Amino acid sequence: MKKEQVVHCQFSVWYPIFKKHTIKSLILPLPQNVIDYLLDDGTLVISGSDHHSQLIQTNNSESDAEEDVQWSDDETTAIATAPEFPEFASTVLEAINALGGCVFPKLNWSAPRDANWIALNSSLECRNLSDVFLLFKSSDFITHDLTQPFLQCSDQDSPDPVISYELVLRKWAELIPGGEFRCFVKENKLIAVSQRDYTQYYQHILKQEQHISQAIQDFFSQHVQYRFLDEDFVFDVYRDSQGRVWLIDLNPFGEVTDSLLFSWDELMSGEVVNHQQQDGPAFRYTTSEVTVQPSRCLSYRIPRDFVDLSAGEDAYKLIDFLKLTKSQQEESEEEEEEENPPQ
Repeated sequence: MKKEQVVHCQFSVWYPIFKKHTIKSLILPLPQNVIDYLLDDGTLVISGSDHHSQLIQTNNSESDAEEDVQWSDDETTAIATAPEFPEFASTVLEAINALGGCVFPKLNWSAPRDANWIALNSSLECRNLSDVFLLFKSSDFITHDLTQPFLQCSDQDSPDPVISYELVLRKWAELIPGGEFRCFVKENKLIAVSQRDYTQYYQHILKQEQHISQAIQDFFSQHVQYRFLDEDFVFDVYRDSQGRVWLIDLNPFGEVTDSLLFSWDELMSGEVVNHQQQDGPAFRYTTSEVTVQPSRCLSYRIPRDFVDLSAGEDAYKLIDFLKLTKSQQEESEEEEEEENPPQ
């Protein structure tokens, strides 16, 4: 995988080519001060909301050593205020409204799919800039786009291309995960198709395997083949309830892209080509509930209880947590007294 291939897979590069066959989207230049904010790994404060966002932050150097829960208004308590981007926020809101009021956000390459757990509705649906910022600042995928987009390229000795970062807003559409498929193209030939959400078993895929495979092949030959800038690439499609196929995304043909139910060794070596069906690409999907696998994005999540505590959504969990903290502190004090009896 070359750096040039990664550049070609930027949304703003391929969208004009396939605009008629994908979801309506708007592309906004990302200001440098917004990029700096997204990369700031300090306290998470979300800007761009309709209301003023603040977060209390303690600066006392001894606070790390203290386990007591303190509610204090002393002079060591500072207020961390979210930075504001009024012009950019206005531009984003205008774009969101133009797309129907709800959007799916992404950067040049990636969407924050690893951060949907932090949203209140566990969805990537955004209605304002603060929704976008919350997802982006919580996403390792977004950080990778901003800091290491060419990490796994084979031509590391060549200078990195200059990237103009962009916020991509796509009109929100409720896509059924069972209708999404990832397609692998080598030398402009469709060699493999994988169920996108391989963690689940979808009975309709088993029943409609031939129809789905043929629909994807027809879409590729009619609208994608020989039209993209590279001959090796990966593209994602969605087949709707009417049987129409839509282009969702394009990705580099390499290990930076998830190979799902295939391995990159077999995709690159041609092993898939040698064993594929004579009349089409190799097509893999979860064939039964026995083979259901956990999602790889689960590794980016935190326990649900932590989310409830941080959001203040479950008062009883907070009470239990405070009781547990107090109990542990009392036990610790008793142990210290036993180890160090008064002289």
